[in-house]
Amino acid sequence: MSERKQIIETRRPPKGRSLWKDAAGRLRRRKPAMVCLGVVIAYFLLAGSIHVGEFFDLKVGPTLWAEQVGRSYAPPSSKNVLGTDIFGQSVLRKTLYGAKISITVALCASLISIAIGVPLGAVAGYFRGFVDEVIVWLYSTLSSVPYILLILAFAVVLRDKTLFGYKVTGITAVYLAIGLTSWVGICRLVRGEIIKHKDREYVMAAVSYGCSRRRIIFRHLMPNVLHIVIIDFSLRFVAFVHAEVILSFLGLGESDRPSWGAMINDARMELSRGVWWQMAAATAAVFFFSLALNIFGDALRDSLDPKLRIQ
Repeated sequence: MSERKQIIETRRPPKGRSLWKDAAGRLRRRKPAMVCLGVVIAYFLLAGSIHVGEFFDLKVGPTLWAEQVGRSYAPPSSKNVLGTDIFGQSVLRKTLYGAKISITVALCASLISIAIGVPLGAVAGYFRGFVDEVIVWLYSTLSSVPYILLILAFAVVLRDKTLFGYKVTGITAVYLAIGLTSWVGICRLVRGEIIKHKDREYVMAAVSYGCSRRRIIFRHLMPNVLHIVIIDFSLRFVAFVHAEVILSFLGLGESDRPSWGAMINDARMELSRGVWWQMAAATAAVFFFSLALNIFGDALRDSLDPKLRIQ
């Protein structure tokens, strides 16, 4: 009996792995990508801890960025690692606090762009015809306007306006402006993937079983293009951080609290006086976050995209 069982087990085909487990295994073998993932997680944990500290009114760490810790323009020292600004505030605390502003803006803008672009792309790719023409015309019109000018226009229009009884100021205007103008790319990608998948066998099988169009789109088609959304999210997140820095640099972002863009803007005139540490701190924070997220995003694309799989 045991011999028969052993024969059956040896003839049994090996257990398969899902796309996600297979991609996770390939991703874990990429050591630089895992190191960069740790850096990205550290940035997110920092931003999350600042949110928690402000919510519970905990007067510790970066939440005390406005506290005067030394004389004006004190250079880096053992007491103040990154020196102080014109008001004697710690540049290190301001740099750490800026992570909260930039990551919050990028995350909210990413969610808004996905919430707009993914459904529109799926509907356009599945229904085609008049619906597709209207959506293609809409995102073609938006994409014809230079991206930075479009964000600036939205940021200026939304600033100090009232939406649904809520006054839009500072950080809210920034992520609304970015999110409402950046859904074009993901919409195009999802539309193209849906067009490729809509005539495949599993979709025809769902149609023959009498599944509704909504169920076919969101239950059958969307899971098969989800990896595109995840890859696009990881790669565009950096662009949204840069957009927030640009808007803050131009004075359209957060004005009451420090952000990386506002710090760079404040440090412009300081360079002529030899005060370089605020510019260096904000630039380094943006650089390391962007580099880590780009490397991890490329590795994630190679792991999830079947056409780019590297064994």
